[in-house]
Amino acid sequence: MNKIRIVLADDQQLFRQSLAALVHSIDAFELVAEAGDGRSLLKIIKDLASLPDIALIDMDMPGMNGLELNTILQKDFPGIKTIALSVHSQERVIAKMIDTGASGYLIKNCDIEELINAIHTVYKSGFYLNNHVLQSIRNASAHRNKTIRSISHIPVELTGREKEILQLICREYSNAEISRELFLSVRTVEGHRNNLLAKAGCRNTAGLVLFAVRNGLFEAAF
Repeated sequence: MNKIRIVLADDQQLFRQSLAALVHSIDAFELVAEAGDGRSLLKIIKDLASLPDIALIDMDMPGMNGLELNTILQKDFPGIKTIALSVHSQERVIAKMIDTGASGYLIKNCDIEELINAIHTVYKSGFYLNNHVLQSIRNASAHRNKTIRSISHIPVELTGREKEILQLICREYSNAEISRELFLSVRTVEGHRNNLLAKAGCRNTAGLVLFAVRNGLFEAAF
């Protein structure tokens, strides 16, 4: 089995070294590189023979914060899935990171098992948003009206089929699994997924989940 290739960036040396040691200890993971700031990580990635699968990035770094780093990663290396590590749990911070293409968001006091699970889930399903994150998003959206809006706050209309597929996407179903569940071809499911991304104005699956929770289209088991 191929190992999940990981890079990480965090300016707190003790935290970064502990995280690197954890990644090294998991047989399914391979730590490709680590850096103390965003610019250093970008330079390392550009010199790699093959790109990593996952980037674990701190939100608060000097010179280039996690939001800025993630924006550049999504533009220059869209194949790398990013998981933000942060002390911030506010919906606006989480939403900004997901809106710029991050695949996951973890509060730094999460336990080891959750971090390992998040890496595996992002690698397999393309996103990881835990109940704490989803709850904060839902609470922040509770006062809004019932009109479905894109991440740019533009009103959009979804078909019944699109809502059905969006529910399954939020439940971590793959395109193949959705096709079997709804008796559709994989190509048809891919078409619906692409339409959902376009209507919602999202970059990836994590963005679709954020869109669904914001608009009350998906109720996670909090």
